[in-house]
Parts: sequence; C-alpha cells; structure tokens
Amino acid sequence: MMNKLGERLAAVIAIGCIVVAPFVQSTPWLWFFAIIVTLLSLILLLIQKTRFFSLSIIALAIFFAIGLIPPFIFALTLAFVVIGELVFRSVNENVRSYFAYAVVAAASAVLITLYYQTLNLLQPAPLTVLLGTIVAVLLKAILGDRDDALMVETLGISMTMLLFNDLNYQVSVTLISVAVLIAFSFGYFAYRFKTADLSGLFSAALLGILLIVFADVRWFIIMLAFFIAGSACTRYRYTEKEKLGVEQNRGGARGYRNVFANGGVSVAAAVMFGVTHQPAFAAMFVGSVATAAADTVASEIGVTGGTPYMITTGKKVPAGTNGGVTLIGEFSALICAIGISATAFFLGVIDLPTFGMCSIAGLVGTNLDSLVGAVIENRGYIGNAGTNVIGTLGGGLFALALYWVLFV
Repeated sequence: MMNKLGERLAAVIAIGCIVVAPFVQSTPWLWFFAIIVTLLSLILLLIQKTRFFSLSIIALAIFFAIGLIPPFIFALTLAFVVIGELVFRSVNENVRSYFAYAVVAAASAVLITLYYQTLNLLQPAPLTVLLGTIVAVLLKAILGDRDDALMVETLGISMTMLLFNDLNYQVSVTLISVAVLIAFSFGYFAYRFKTADLSGLFSAALLGILLIVFADVRWFIIMLAFFIAGSACTRYRYTEKEKLGVEQNRGGARGYRNVFANGGVSVAAAVMFGVTHQPAFAAMFVGSVATAAADTVASEIGVTGGTPYMITTGKKVPAGTNGGVTLIGEFSALICAIGISATAFFLGVIDLPTFGMCSIAGLVGTNLDSLVGAVIENRGYIGNAGTNVIGTLGGGLFALALYWVLFV
C-alpha cells in the first residue's frame, strides 16, 4: 500500500511539474519552483522503492532552475523517467514491459508537444523528441533493475535531447518516419532471429535512424552488410568453435556493447558528414565499418584456420587468444574489407580511389585491434568492447587521414 502511495505521489508531482513548467520562466520563479518540487520530492525519500524517483525529480528541477535544460526537455524527461517507469513496473513482463514503456514514452512526447503548441511555445524538432524517446527505452533495457537506473536514465535522456536540440539539425517528418520504420524493422528481425538481444535491438535501431537521417539509407545498407557478414561468420563452423571454447556467448546474439563498440565510430562519422557535408567523413565511415566487419570475420573464421600466432611476438598461442592472428584470418579480413568498401562504392557513397583507401584501412584497423588486444586487453586494462572501439576508430581515422592527404 505504501509503495502504491509513493508511486501515485511521484506521478502527481511529475504531472504537476509538466503542467506548470511552461509558465515558470524568470529566475526568481524558477528557483521557487525548484524549491517547492524538491520539498515535495523529499517525501518520496521516506517511501521504499520510490527514493530514486525523488532524486531524479530533484535533479531535473535543479537542471531546469539553473537553465541547463529548457522547459520542454524538462517535461519530456520527467514523463519518461516517472510515468514511463510506473507503467513499466505495472506490466512486469519482459518484452511487453518494454513495449508498454515505449508506447507511454511516445504518447507522452506527443501530448507534451501538443500542449506546448497550444501555448504557442517553442519546442524541439521532432528528431530531438524521437531520439530522446529511443534513448529512454534503450537505457531501460540496458540498466534493468539497477537501483541507480532512474538517475542514469535522467541524465542520459536529458543530455541526449539537449545535444541534438543544440545541434538544431533540420529534417522532415517523412524522412524520420521512414528511418524509424526501416531501423526498427531491422532491429525486430535481428531480435527474432536471435542475432541481437533487447538492448541490441534498441541500440541498433538508434544507430540506424542516425545513419539514415544524417546521411541516407545507403549508409544504413553498408552497415547492414557488415551485420549480415558478421552474423553469418559467427555461425560458421559453430559446433567446432564450441568444442574449442571460442564461440560467441548466447549463440552470437549482439547486445548494446557490441553494437556501440563496432558501430559508434561509424555513426559519429555519419553525423559529422550530415552536419558538414565533407566527403572525408564518408571515407572515415566506410573505413570504420570495413574494420568492424573485417575484424569480426577474421576472428570468426581465423579461430578455425589453424594455429594462431601472437601479433607482437610471433609465438604460437591457443585459439581465441587476444592478439592471435592466422593467415586465413588475415586473408578473410582483407576480402571482407574489400567487400564492404565495394558495397559503398557501388552504392555511390565513395569513389574509386576512396574504395582502395577504405579497403586498406579495414585491414589496418583489424591488425590494430589485434595489437591492442595483445598489449592492452590481455593485461586487463580494457575489455573487448574497448578494443573494438580503438580498432574501428583507428581504421576510420586511417581512411580519413589518407583522404585528407591525397584530396584536401
């Protein structure tokens, strides 16, 4: 009974803040508003399982009072973190709870947008609202039942919307709708075919939308080619990999770490291309995707290609050792890097000289990944995701540097 009372109080505070926020603009009233909200939220600290609701609301109220976030972002974040969380808890079923959370987040975004339009107040572009909604669901899938989940979600959602609001990138609602349909369709089928878990579904959809919106659908197809090649190679001689103990966990289902580690640099390059329209960032994009694909293929095929040798010493090492390379793995990496670069070339994303640069960059990035694995990861300084980030960043920057030297 006490928990229900606390949840209802959190919902009342959130809705009250959302309604009042547009009318609180001057500095004295902002701080008065923040103090009142804080005092009301402190009651939640006394109620079990609603303490982090209290801290999240107080944090948002302070952000709002000091002018860090505008009223619209304050209202949206509050709706996602409080109302969305209450719906998520009430459903209490794995997949359905996330679906319910997403529906409530989207509905809250629409209602708050209409409210601000009625008051003739400025609200962020639809892209900002969409990305905030997706990040809200993604963070929920990543954090699960962690005690500090609400606080992390509060920061993640508000800062994401603030970033893209300040970027002020203009895009049509039609393109956004197409991007959502394509990216979520891909994520859904990846989840259904068990090549991605829930966090992988939402993170892949997020990156897919960014690719399509800031570049175009061809860039998404290039990333899709990497995903298909990687998934196919993960299943290549899988039984043999199981016997060797080097198979991918969960049958190769990708989670958010894998998605961001392999695709984060590429999407950053796509965003920079969309903002600057510099073709050098297209080279960086293809170089990083070629690296991610080549490294995945080299790892999955290389472990079945005979005895690997440590890249730093040339000594024989057990299959699956970080930094171990094989001749067939290197050959597979080169072929895959050429394949990804050729896909980009035939789609018209890069020209013929850049095709050659990106093919080389893919092989360079793959070996950088192996080197980092041998020197840094094996010593426990970073994990596999960190190694992948460095490898894809290295491959992307190598392609960018070559393009810059030869064409700029």
